[in-house]
Formats: sequence, structure tokens, C-alpha cells
Amino acid sequence: MAVVKANHITKIYDGKVAHSAINQLSFEVEKGEFLAIMGPSGSGKTTLLNILSTIDQPTSGTLTIDGQDPQSLSAKQSALFRRERLGFVFQDFNLLPSLTVEENMVLPLTLANQTVSEMQTRLDELVTELHLESVRANFPNELSGGQAQRTAIGRALIHQPTVLLADEPTGNLDSKASKDVLELLTRVNRELDTTIIMVTHDPIAASYCDRVLFIKDGEYFNEIYKDDLRQTFFQRILNLLSLLGGNVNDLSTVRLS
Repeated sequence: MAVVKANHITKIYDGKVAHSAINQLSFEVEKGEFLAIMGPSGSGKTTLLNILSTIDQPTSGTLTIDGQDPQSLSAKQSALFRRERLGFVFQDFNLLPSLTVEENMVLPLTLANQTVSEMQTRLDELVTELHLESVRANFPNELSGGQAQRTAIGRALIHQPTVLLADEPTGNLDSKASKDVLELLTRVNRELDTTIIMVTHDPIAASYCDRVLFIKDGEYFNEIYKDDLRQTFFQRILNLLSLLGGNVNDLSTVRLS
């Protein structure tokens, strides 16, 4: 069952010269799928993520998430939809510096007026699952990059969203922390059946996904599905990136750990 359906999505920004950031883009994301979206700089990845997150609206075309058309919602309903159905993970973590790990993670439940016992139960489960027991009372400035991103993932998951949207989630992490975060997202995807859509420029990150959707100049370019071997999937991702053009940073020298 498709939980996200984008049908001929177009986004045009007005100005002295109108600019089409997304053009007639159609795709679906199945329930429980882990999808990566890739493309060169300026390909429309960020615009697409903003539309999927309901922060922005398409100029034309339709989008449904979990059977709901976000464009039909009022501002108040839209905010509630985001809070209940969507989870967000960002490159720069976006943790509140004055709150502890626990307080940052439980924030969505506080906003949703959940009972204290329900908040504590979900918090304890996630802290254990994310291996954050030793730092649960720490503040963000006392965390490593990997711990901060795991905290952000906990905050995104605590209200059990239908779709988790991740924007370059390993962009500020070293290779060890990146691997830990990607393995965590894979585990969340499989064990909780959480649908994940991840925008990334990193072919290693993309190789953890079930499918990679490539866009160029705001349009559908290609898509590939994972193999039994991550190494061959990774190589196919590299091959398509080289066809896409843009700065691939000599990715042929990259090796999977």
C-alpha cells in the first residue's frame, strides 16, 4: 500500500524570471519502504522535501500522505498533521540547547498533551533502543555528533509517525557515527515498519535504502532498487550519479566499510 503518492508535482517560484524547481514529478512510496532521494545541487531535492513535509505546497499536481491531501488542510490542521503523522531528522540536529536529551526527545509528546506515564514508557524504550542511557540527563553541548543525531531520531520517532523525513542525516557526522545512524534507521525501518524518505548526497548512505530515486532539474531521472549485496547496489548508485553529472567528488575511490 502506498503511503505517499505524488502525482505530477510541479513547483514554480515567481520572480523576475519564473523558476521551475520541480516539474511534473510523480512517484509513490510504499508503507514500510526506506527511500533515498538523490540528485545534483539544484536538482530540487530540498524543494521536494519541503513539499513532502507540508511546509510548502506544489503549484500544481497532487500529494497524498497516509490518505490525506495536505493542501486541503487549514494552517492549524496542517500543523497538527505534521506533529502527528510526520517525523523530522535534520543535518544539524536542531536540538533545543536548554533541554536535556530526555526533554528534547519527549517534546512532541508534551505538545500532544500525552499522559506522563505514556511519555515515560515511550521515553524509556527509546533511550534504551538508541543507546542513550548514559547521556539521557545531558544537554546537547555535552553530546558527540552521533549522540546528538540519535537524540534527534528519538525525538522524531517518539510519537510513532507514519513517515520519517530525513534531510542529510549523516551530513555532519564522521564515518563511524554515520554508520551507527544509518544502521539505526535501517533497524527502525524494519522493526517498526516506519516509512523513511531520506534526502542525501552520500552514496554510502543511499546504499542502506530499499530504493533510490534520482532527480535532475526537478524531474524524474531514474530509480534503482537494492540488491542482495550492498556493495553492488552502492556501485550502481555511483554509476547513476556519474550519469547525472554534478560534483561526484571522485566517488569511485569510496569503499564501503
